Amino acid sequence: MKRDDVYFQAMQTRDHRFDGKFFVGVKTTGVYCRPICPAKPKRENVEFFQSHIEAERAGYRPCLRCRPESAPRSPAWIGKSAIVQRAIKVLHTQDALEFDEDKFAAKFGVTARHLRRLFVEEIGKTPKQLSFESRLNLARQLIVETALPISEVAFAAGFSSIRRFNDAFKDRFKKSPREIRRHKTSPHEGLKLSLSYRPPFDFGGLMKSYESHRVGNLEHFAAGRMHRLVSLNGQIGWVSIQDDPENSSLVVEIDFPETSAIHAIASRVRQLFDLDSDPVMVANALETDPRLKKLLRSSPGVRLPSGWDPFEIAVSTILGQLVSLERGRTLVRDLIEIAGTPTGLFQDGQPVVLFPTPDQIIGADLSKLKTTAVRRTALVEFSKAVRDGVISLEPTQDVEAFLKAALSIKGIGPWTAQYMALKVLRDADAFPASDLILARALEAHSKEAIENMRPWRGYVAALLWRTSTPSSQKKEHSWTKRKEK
Repeated sequence: MKRDDVYFQAMQTRDHRFDGKFFVGVKTTGVYCRPICPAKPKRENVEFFQSHIEAERAGYRPCLRCRPESAPRSPAWIGKSAIVQRAIKVLHTQDALEFDEDKFAAKFGVTARHLRRLFVEEIGKTPKQLSFESRLNLARQLIVETALPISEVAFAAGFSSIRRFNDAFKDRFKKSPREIRRHKTSPHEGLKLSLSYRPPFDFGGLMKSYESHRVGNLEHFAAGRMHRLVSLNGQIGWVSIQDDPENSSLVVEIDFPETSAIHAIASRVRQLFDLDSDPVMVANALETDPRLKKLLRSSPGVRLPSGWDPFEIAVSTILGQLVSLERGRTLVRDLIEIAGTPTGLFQDGQPVVLFPTPDQIIGADLSKLKTTAVRRTALVEFSKAVRDGVISLEPTQDVEAFLKAALSIKGIGPWTAQYMALKVLRDADAFPASDLILARALEAHSKEAIENMRPWRGYVAALLWRTSTPSSQKKEHSWTKRKEK
């Protein structure tokens, strides 16, 4: 069967597994759609593109019904070179809203001119054009799904001029912002966004992981929802996340005083729940091993676990060495109370305190923290390294350079560094082999079999953690098999 025939069949069945992996140009209307669009054009009236950029270069405009910009991001179009792949990821962060070509290119050790050339050769658009497009995509989602006034939508999308926003919006979507507002919603409904993913999606597995690693009173879980306090630019708010499996999306409720933070919050949720993962691609790799294939059947759609904030994850990992999950949570909570900033808010009668910054940990009296002297020293030295830029928590950096820098700190060993690489950098190939559960799994799965899973060993680790028996989880009171240095 030819590729286009497979695409047409997926379009006919509105298969969410293909959402974002290709787009459908409809010749009779001049629009391009997601494969899950309710429209049913005839085979002779469509052509297929592997990216929305290709569709737009061919002269098609985005469908107003299925909103192609809301599709899960596809790795198929992010370029061949490592620099372009890394740069694309950064473009989806808050930095993209205040775009400076020179500063952006400097992140990757190249000139703005060279990066523009790479993008044009591999993608067809410059980083600045993609950044601008991302802002408009966010704006359309806010107009369609929320009751935010148009002026606030423009501000949330990074525009300072309403006129410029209206002109840019109409140029891209061929209609004004007011023309595409589908229905009037009550401002009292709150701000809700839907973030798409490709099924299968092990939402329950991620929720279980995050609840067992919850961070003080900053996070709580109830009725299938994750609630998280958000602190950005000196402002505090809340975000609530729940699954909507029927529509293959998460429903995200945001209560934050500044609309300009919406982009950053939505980006963090996408990373937290690994929404842009391609479960079919991961499964194709893992299922080459019969034992892993069996495990994957019990937990289809496994995702990489992470956390809300990179520094939180890293510090919690240091405190979690050689102790139980419960003890690790207690140490994290104690550190927050010792060095964090009170918010004046309460959760279940308990005060909510912000996670400490590197400077706060450096300046705190950690003698009250009931852990080893080596671990307290490691916390301080790690915080200094992050503050001074010796260690970066940027997920697009070279993983080997990060591991080398982390291992240079006394008290941080191989497990801690690999665990950070997996959860902080979201490295899909990180595998903390000395973890107790993973070490046990290696008794049943040969090292060669795990090596053959590259570059998806991080998903192997996530699957093994997810499918470990309750008894082995209870014995997970020593997170590492070998003592960290």
